[in-house]
Amino acid sequence: MYMKLNYSIEPEPEKTSKALGKELHISKKHAHEIASAIKGMKLNKARGFLEDVSELKQAVPYKRYTRNIPHRKGMCTGRYPQKAAKEFLKVLKNAESNATYKGLDPENMRITHIATKKGHTYMGQFKRAQGRASPKNHETVSVEMILEA
Repeated sequence: MYMKLNYSIEPEPEKTSKALGKELHISKKHAHEIASAIKGMKLNKARGFLEDVSELKQAVPYKRYTRNIPHRKGMCTGRYPQKAAKEFLKVLKNAESNATYKGLDPENMRITHIATKKGHTYMGQFKRAQGRASPKNHETVSVEMILEA
C-alpha cells in the first residue's frame, strides 16, 4: 500500500518555496540534529554550514541524541554527519531552484519550516559465519523544507 507524503504545514504559495526529499538513506538521528541546527538560518548561511559539515570543518551541535558523544572545540556535544549533510544540501538546492523558478529572490529567503519523518524500512541481510545470515533493517528518512522570503 502506497501512502502519499504530505507537508506538515501549508504555507502561502506566493512568498514560499518548498522542497521534499523522500526516503533518503541517512540516519534519522543525524537528520533530526541537522534539521534543528539549520532551522531559521538564511539560505546562504545554511548552505555554507552544510558544506562545512560535509568537509569536516564544522560540527553539528547535538541537543537530543547526546549519549556517548564527545564535546567539540568551542561548542557542546557534536558530530560530523557527512552523508546526511550532503543529502540536506541537495534538498536545500532544490528549494532554492524552486524559489528561482517562482520568481522569488533566494538570497533573502530563510528556512522557516524543516521537518524529518521516518520513511520506509526495508529488509536486508547481514552475513554471518558458516553461510548463515541475520536480518538487517535499513531505515530511510523523508525531509521537508520550506523557505520564506
